Amino acid sequence: MKKFAAVIGLLVMMTASGATAAAGDGMEQHEVSQEQFDILLAQCRYADTGKAKCRAAVRERYRVGRTDTSLDCRTFSGVTVCGTLKLSRAERACTRDSEAAGMSFRRAEVECYTLS
Repeated sequence: MKKFAAVIGLLVMMTASGATAAAGDGMEQHEVSQEQFDILLAQCRYADTGKAKCRAAVRERYRVGRTDTSLDCRTFSGVTVCGTLKLSRAERACTRDSEAAGMSFRRAEVECYTLS
């Protein structure tokens, strides 16, 4: 019980200090370069979940700092995206169909996300 109270106290202090957590998991924001951050925000224009909601999620999960060489960024059809794309049901179906027709998964995912 004392540990639980200490954790709650720490969370209250972090919240008061303005520290943010990624997706509410208690972890610090993920550090990415300015370019990567800009790409993550820009790709929200294609989000079926809502542009404002997507941009808010990016700002909550990421902060500008050093380039993250492990962040999956890719460009297809002139559009660059980074990270895991949250696909709608229709976009997932499009990706499966495109992949079944011989397109690579990565390309199908980006094209279905941006062009559907």
